[in-house]
Amino acid sequence: MINPHAAQPTSLGSLVKSLVSHRQLILQMVKREVVGRYKGSFLGLIWSFINPVLMLAVYTFVFAIVFKAKWGVGGEDSKTQFAVVLFVGLIVHSLFAEVLNRAPGLILANTSYVKKVVFPLEILPVITLGAALFHSLISLGVLLSAFVLFNGFVHWTAVFIPLILLPLVILTLGLAWMLASLGVFLRDVGQTIGIITTVMLFLAPVFFPVTALPEKLRPWIMANPLTFIIEQAREVLIWGHLPNWVGLGIYTAAATAVAWAGYAWFQKTRKGFADVL
Repeated sequence: MINPHAAQPTSLGSLVKSLVSHRQLILQMVKREVVGRYKGSFLGLIWSFINPVLMLAVYTFVFAIVFKAKWGVGGEDSKTQFAVVLFVGLIVHSLFAEVLNRAPGLILANTSYVKKVVFPLEILPVITLGAALFHSLISLGVLLSAFVLFNGFVHWTAVFIPLILLPLVILTLGLAWMLASLGVFLRDVGQTIGIITTVMLFLAPVFFPVTALPEKLRPWIMANPLTFIIEQAREVLIWGHLPNWVGLGIYTAAATAVAWAGYAWFQKTRKGFADVL
């Protein structure tokens, strides 16, 4: 038993210490989260592979065959299906949206951890993020396989994709901590965040290139935190270019600040969870 009203540490050091000391628990619960999603189904984990394959097949048929769409007007586009370029944006958005859409309900769905047992509540968003990352990795594998099928090769710059996604993972985790806390006190957050993540899908260059927009509208699209990551992911996966290291450095610094603020907010407010629940 613990005192749920006790003050909790909020430093970056305490965050790192918590993640390291509970790494085995996190891995076990991520595995349970992933396996539990397909529990009772005949194909089980195979669905995590089938889903992105079916999605990519549909996008390829609709955009490459029906609409004969191309990404821009360059000659390079003729070697790369529109569906593959589109799929990169969807993978990035899905990782972000899956975690944030679930975050407001994390504490509400685990009230026993708040009241009855000694449990590090701060790892709940990490577990959700881990499960989302698993599905994103499967989708990336499908994407790269499709790229090889369409083009006969894969760019060596694809090795940088973990570095591209890292700042988004950090940012997503920080926002998840904030939303997990807010979801306890403001139940409408769960409804609102779903709308926001959907809006962010259409206000990011998922279905269109940034260059397709008028100059005066581009700053609004670039303000979307997904835009830079989507663009950089396409640079290394589709176009074979090196990442924008300066931009990634700035993004990572900002994401780390958000993550720390989110963690600190979560730790400061968690003492009120037991009263509300």
